[in-house]
Amino acid sequence: MSLLVVGSLALDSVETPQQVRDDVLGGSATYFSYAASYFTDVRLVGVVGDDWPAEHTEMLRSRNVDTAGMQVIAGGKTFRWRGKYLTDMNERETLELQLNVFGSFDPVVPESFRNSRFVFLANAAPKVQQRTLEQVERPQLIVADTMDLWIRETKDDLLQLLKHVDGLVLNDGEAKLLTHEENLIRAAEKILTLGPKFVVVKKGEHGALLYTEEGPFVLPAYPTGAVVDPTGAGDSFAGGMMGFLAHRNQADPQTLRQALVYGTIVASYNVEDFSLERMKGIEREDLDHRLALYRQMMIF
Repeated sequence: MSLLVVGSLALDSVETPQQVRDDVLGGSATYFSYAASYFTDVRLVGVVGDDWPAEHTEMLRSRNVDTAGMQVIAGGKTFRWRGKYLTDMNERETLELQLNVFGSFDPVVPESFRNSRFVFLANAAPKVQQRTLEQVERPQLIVADTMDLWIRETKDDLLQLLKHVDGLVLNDGEAKLLTHEENLIRAAEKILTLGPKFVVVKKGEHGALLYTEEGPFVLPAYPTGAVVDPTGAGDSFAGGMMGFLAHRNQADPQTLRQALVYGTIVASYNVEDFSLERMKGIEREDLDHRLALYRQMMIF
């Protein structure tokens, strides 16, 4: 089933305690699209400058990602992020942020994309996300991501957006910031009163929490000792989750739980190398194999 994502395409420079990589492929929509492509075709809307390497676009197309919605701004520069991970890899510092063409991004959803049944609003200003919703026709499921910047600086816009989405994805710190609740269960309960039918709280190496009107569902992260670069793990998680939902063409509570499991597995591969390098080396059968191991770990 058709899956639309609108978000950032970026060139990242990443420093970890062991290695440094400059100008690698990044961006929320990039990670999301690749992760979702294990399950379904993806329609991508984003913006880049003419410094964007053409091979990145071709790579995405090779994964059945339709890039008709990618705007290339002549004379513009692509969104760039430079960051440094600390010793335990759970915290990072943003050393440099250049929004460039993404700073004035006004998404244009192609006519051929507007009938998308599943829509993911990747991390962007709430007004940009709302602009996307104005261009799609009767989607079956709308899920949004957000971050602390938008909660702090554009909270009213975010609260307005939440009235129009079915699900919200955010991390534990953002859930607490949005709701002023330190307890994640109370935070999730409060988010449901703002409009969404479900909320997914990402907790990094501690897994994820799904909360619906039926109550909580909690998953641990897949244990891997090969964490190389956590960049994009949350977006890959969301891509795996939404890709599975679009593949199944439904989002009932049981399917949501299964989707979270697949999102967890995809994210566990993402962190094992820089950018998309680890995910380029696996296919759907690898996800299913790791899923079987994950399931075995949780039997008691």
